[in-house]
Amino acid sequence: MTAEHRLQLLDDLLARARKAGADSADAIFVDGTSVSIAVRLGEIEHLERSEGADLGLRVFKGKRQACVSSSDVTPEALDDLVERAVAMAETVPEDQFCGLADAERIGSDYEEIDLDDPGEPSTEILEARARAAEDAARAVTGVTNSEGAEASFGRSRVALAASNGFRGERAGTRSSISASVLAGEGTAMERDYEYSSTVFAEDLDDPATVGRLAGEKAVARLNPQKISSASVPVVYDPRVAGSLLGHLAGAINGSAIARGTSFLKDKMGESVFPAGVVVTDDPLRPRGLRSKPFDAEGLATAKRNVIEDGRLTTWILDLHAARELGLESTGHAARGTSSPPSPSVTNLYLEPGKISRAELIGAIDKGLLVTELIGMGVNGVTGDYSRGASGFWIENGEIAYPVSEITIAGNLIDMFANLTAADDLKFKYGTDSPSVRIDGMTVAGK
Repeated sequence: MTAEHRLQLLDDLLARARKAGADSADAIFVDGTSVSIAVRLGEIEHLERSEGADLGLRVFKGKRQACVSSSDVTPEALDDLVERAVAMAETVPEDQFCGLADAERIGSDYEEIDLDDPGEPSTEILEARARAAEDAARAVTGVTNSEGAEASFGRSRVALAASNGFRGERAGTRSSISASVLAGEGTAMERDYEYSSTVFAEDLDDPATVGRLAGEKAVARLNPQKISSASVPVVYDPRVAGSLLGHLAGAINGSAIARGTSFLKDKMGESVFPAGVVVTDDPLRPRGLRSKPFDAEGLATAKRNVIEDGRLTTWILDLHAARELGLESTGHAARGTSSPPSPSVTNLYLEPGKISRAELIGAIDKGLLVTELIGMGVNGVTGDYSRGASGFWIENGEIAYPVSEITIAGNLIDMFANLTAADDLKFKYGTDSPSVRIDGMTVAGK
């Protein structure tokens, strides 16, 4: 199905909805393909290819809305979809903040972003990537077993149309390589992993490098020690530092602000991080894992600093949250096919600091480098933070030995205020951060 055919399908669905009594409506069509190959201990463990499509319709009757979805796009199925949606919209409670964007906010010229890798790798190429990753991981001295390596490719397309005149489509691809291995023997075994995921296959890390890093990380975790409880600086490795930005994103989400359930609800315009800290959300980053030229309500997206020189500058808003707060949407609506939009960040990242990771660690007499977090002990209302962790103990500015079975705790307001960023930012996860040090955290050990 071509892009124009997808949009024509949505136009037809919207016309059916209006004819059936809907005051307004929008519709979304998502289809995609994916293929993956997993190798374990040198043998192919699985080869999967999938294709799928899903259609979603949202209709409005006054201040009532209803959402329905289907994978069947035959005329009879579309009629049934419309009938169910309109019937639901006539019975659900009113929501004074629901509704489409005003027509004058809808544009047609959206920024082009490089998001669609034109090629699709053969299964032979994917197999070669997976084998290279696992072979390199198993070659690391100390690695004793493998959970396998996997290479995958996927392409998705999203078409969106609404009765306010919006019509748009975007497509994107994703290529990935991962490896997971074990080191040691018996009850002293340790596991770790590494992966690379990019929009274009040419940007992937070398598969052998992915595998080698997985093996080296697993071996480095062998023979962990227990540590005594203390209040010390904690350094977050980049692969876990992004979780702090995730907590920030949840706290500035417009839905949480409207409900009053955020520990940052009264902090707009105030200093939340130290001076000089910048956190950026950039939906227009070329080849960004979460880039998109328009949001799920047809509004143009834009790069913005949510934290500027340490100060909180904006909430993350869709139309519903914006109306509830008496503000304008920031173009952050996201949705699936079976539910209404909600606010969500895109490519969120902490801009790098001015010191190296080595300097960040080197200034610590006694402290902790965290490489893995466990559990979700975070209170979004108060900011209280407590999570299981493992990593490496720091003594005299050097990595001393691996540690496990510990808990790190604090309050996110204090943690943000005492954050120092290193200069090692790499765009890898979609929510990205360099290594960061947070002073004065509580580490609970033996």
